[in-house]
Amino acid sequence: MITVTDLRKSFGNVEALKGISFTIRPGEFYGLLGPNGAGKSTTIGIMSTLVTPDRGGVVIDGIDLAKNPMLCKQVIGVVPQEIALYNDLSAVDNLLFWGSLYGVKKDVLKQRIDSTLKLFGLFDRRNDKVKTYSGGMKRRINIASALLHEPKILFMDEPTVGIDPQSRNLIFEVVEKLHKDGMTIVYTTHYMEEAERFCDRIGIIDNGTIVAQGTLDELKAQGGDKESLVIAGNGITEEKVAKLKSAGYTVSVHEEKLIFTSASLKTDMPKMIMACNENAIDIEHIDIRRVNLETVFLSLTGKQLRD
Repeated sequence: MITVTDLRKSFGNVEALKGISFTIRPGEFYGLLGPNGAGKSTTIGIMSTLVTPDRGGVVIDGIDLAKNPMLCKQVIGVVPQEIALYNDLSAVDNLLFWGSLYGVKKDVLKQRIDSTLKLFGLFDRRNDKVKTYSGGMKRRINIASALLHEPKILFMDEPTVGIDPQSRNLIFEVVEKLHKDGMTIVYTTHYMEEAERFCDRIGIIDNGTIVAQGTLDELKAQGGDKESLVIAGNGITEEKVAKLKSAGYTVSVHEEKLIFTSASLKTDMPKMIMACNENAIDIEHIDIRRVNLETVFLSLTGKQLRD
């Protein structure tokens, strides 16, 4: 459905993209995960015809974007990070305007506007001016405007930044429905929980490069992380840690806490606790740290996801 090859883009002396390549299959939910400034929005901007690359190519639904950008626009919907609405117009008038730009016939457009407003829970507020809406409601209209021409592919750039929980949950429900109905979705975020919830595959982008990509399980394997057991307590000494290591445990000390790592924490945890008791370590608190995208990203890039 989408093939990206060796994309490069600089803004002045800043090299935003350094030759990234990836493919997205039809009907796939593909996430671009990374901290602010990693290159996510630049990538989306190029794929959605808003930014011209310095080098590289994009093919969308069999169409070469560089040769026929207008045809590409007909099959994509774009939800930008910045809200693109007219505050002094009603929701209906905003959607009429955006829908008309895609060439949707007026009678068909009115039907789609009504159904889309109902989908986003805003039909009862359809005639109110957008300036009276909350930030989350504006986000919902922003997404609705990208769906009116029924695109095959939807680009969503940080669609849940700074919104209320009700709007976030409603957007989640709509996104999941669109994916279930077969729409190809490209989703940028720096919220790991969103990527874990939605994405079939994830590309981790950092400093303008794709450092890893794959399913969640594949990324966990690439990261090389293991689950860990964090034990806080009294009596932790260098001598006791050395004894634990000599007994075959992979253990370290961080902030006066024992950090046990294991490929199978479920199997090894009782043994670890017993070893602490045998070495007169008085356990006060136990915390299990699972491997997730946060830990994978830290392992692959040396950065926290939200840096």
